[in-house]
Amino acid sequence: MPADATPTPDLAAIEAHLTGPGQPFELEQATILGQPVTAFKHRPRSLRDVLQRSSTFGQADYMVWEDGRRYTYAEHLTLVANLAANLQSIHGIKPGDRVAILAANCPEWVLSFWAVTSLGAVAVGLNAWWTADEILYGIADCQPSLLIADEKRLARLSAEQLASVPCWVLPIDADFEAALREPRAGHTPAALPTTPITEDMPAVMLYTSGTTGRPKAAVHTHGNLGSLLMVSFFHGARLMALRPPAADAPPNCVLVTSPLFHVSGLHCAAVTALGGGAKTVWTMGRFEPLTVLRLIQEERVTGWGYTSTMLHRVVHHPRAAEYDLSSLRMMGGGGSPIPERLQNEALQLVPQVQQTMGVGYGLTEGCAFSTLNPGPELRAHPMSAGRPVPTVELQIRDENGQPLPEGEDGDIHVRGPLVMLEYFGNPEATASVLLPGRWLRTGDVGQLRDGRLYLCSRKRDLILRGGENVYPQEIEQRLEAHPLVAECAVVGVPDEELGQRVAAFVRVTEQAPPPSPQLEDALRAWVAEALAYFKVPAELRFVTEPLPRNATGKVLKHVLLGEQSAFIEE
Repeated sequence: MPADATPTPDLAAIEAHLTGPGQPFELEQATILGQPVTAFKHRPRSLRDVLQRSSTFGQADYMVWEDGRRYTYAEHLTLVANLAANLQSIHGIKPGDRVAILAANCPEWVLSFWAVTSLGAVAVGLNAWWTADEILYGIADCQPSLLIADEKRLARLSAEQLASVPCWVLPIDADFEAALREPRAGHTPAALPTTPITEDMPAVMLYTSGTTGRPKAAVHTHGNLGSLLMVSFFHGARLMALRPPAADAPPNCVLVTSPLFHVSGLHCAAVTALGGGAKTVWTMGRFEPLTVLRLIQEERVTGWGYTSTMLHRVVHHPRAAEYDLSSLRMMGGGGSPIPERLQNEALQLVPQVQQTMGVGYGLTEGCAFSTLNPGPELRAHPMSAGRPVPTVELQIRDENGQPLPEGEDGDIHVRGPLVMLEYFGNPEATASVLLPGRWLRTGDVGQLRDGRLYLCSRKRDLILRGGENVYPQEIEQRLEAHPLVAECAVVGVPDEELGQRVAAFVRVTEQAPPPSPQLEDALRAWVAEALAYFKVPAELRFVTEPLPRNATGKVLKHVLLGEQSAFIEE
C-alpha cells in the first residue's frame, strides 16, 4: 500500500501486530505467476487443503438454507467426496477440465463447486440470470466437459438448443443429492481426491458483470483464492480486535444474499466461511427484505455483506424495527458505492456495528478485494473506498501509464496475488488489462488522498460534455444525498452542440411530491450548491420503478437508455 496510507492509531497497532513476524498474517516476498509480490506467508496453497481442514469443524453447521435444509461440516465433506468420485468415475472429470454450474443459489451449487475444485478441475459459474442466448454464449465460451444445471435454467433452452449443448448435462433435481447419500453398489464412501494441485493452477472462472458488451470469464487460481481467504481473515481479525465479542456472543454466522456466480457469494461467503468454520445462512430466489430480517433474528446472524440496493430495502422496510437484530456485529458492502446517508440510516437500525461496518472496492478480475474502509475509518472518511488491503499495491496512472500524484484523477491499477490469471480464451482482452509486472488496469477512475482511494466512475461511463470530463458517480452521490431522492443514475445523452449532456434518471421517495418543474429546479439547485455548473443535470427523467440492476447491484444504464437487458431477474 502507499507509504502514507496511515490507519487510525488503534488500527495501526492492530495491523502491525497481525502482520508481524511469527503472527498468523505474517507477510513475505514470494514469486507467484512468475512475478515477485508481497504475500501472506501462511496462505493455503489449494482449495482442497481448505476443504480438508474443514473436517475439524465436525458437527457445526456450515450451510442453512431458506427452505429449511441444513448441512454440517462433516456431512458436507462426505457429500463433496462422493460427488467428486462420481464426477471422476462417471463423467471422466480430470484436472484442468472445466465444469460449468448454471443454477440459482442452492446446496447443490456449493457441493458441485467443492467437488470440482477438489479434483483439480475448474468450476465455471454461469450467470443464473442469463437468457437462453446468453446461456448458450457462456457454454460455447467456456467449453465445459460437463454442465451442472437446475431445471429452471434448463427450461429456458428449447429442446433444440439443449440438444446443441456440446457436453454432458447433469441436472440438479430430486435425485441429485440422494445419489450422494447412497453410495453405489459395491462402492464404499469416498475420500477426497489426492491428485496434486498447485497454487498457480486455475480453480474458478467467473464472468464479468457484462453491463456493456459480452461478459468475459476471469480465471482465478487456487493461489488467488488462498490469498483472498487470508485477506478476509485478516479483516475479520482486526475488526474483532477493535470490538471484541462478548463472552456469550453467538458464534460467527454469515447471511448470504449474493449469487454464487459472483465473487461476493462464492469467494466471500461459501469459500471464506468454510475456511473459518462459520455458519452460512442462505436466501433463495428473489430478494425479500422480510426474509432477511427474519433469518437474522432466527439464526442469530452476526455478519452480512450487502449491496447498496439490498441495504436500502432492508433499512427502509416499514417493519424493520420489529425484528431483533442485536446479534449483528459486522456488516460490509460493495458492488456499488454506499451513500453516506444510507450508512447513517443503517447505523440507526443496528448501532452496535458502528465500529465494524465497512465498505470496499474490488472487481472480479481482482478476486473481490482491493481496498477496505473499516469501522472508525469509514466514519472519518465516509466517501472513501478505503486503503489497499495487505498484499495489494495500488497506483493511479495517467493516460500514458505514468503514476499520478495524490489528488489527481486517473486510471486505477492494482497488483498482487489477488489479480486473476487471465480472461479465458481471450488473449487480446487479457493483454489490454494485464500490463507488465502483472499490473491490472481496472477500467475505473479514482484518486488517492492520504493513501485512501476515492472512486470517480467507470471509465466507460465518463460523460464528455463540451470538452469537460464529467464523472457520473459524484453527481449520483450528490443527488442521493437529497432527502427526497431514493435512487438515481446519471448518464450522458447525445447533444448536437456539446457532444453529450448530463441526464439523470431519478426515483423519488414516497414522501416526495409528484414530479414537477418545481421539483426539477429544486434538485438542480441542490446539485449546483456542491458541483460545477456543467455537472448539473440538463435533463431529469423521473421513474417510478426501481432502477434495473445486475446481480451485484450495479445499475444497467444501457437498459435505462432503451437497450434490451440480457438478464432475467429472479
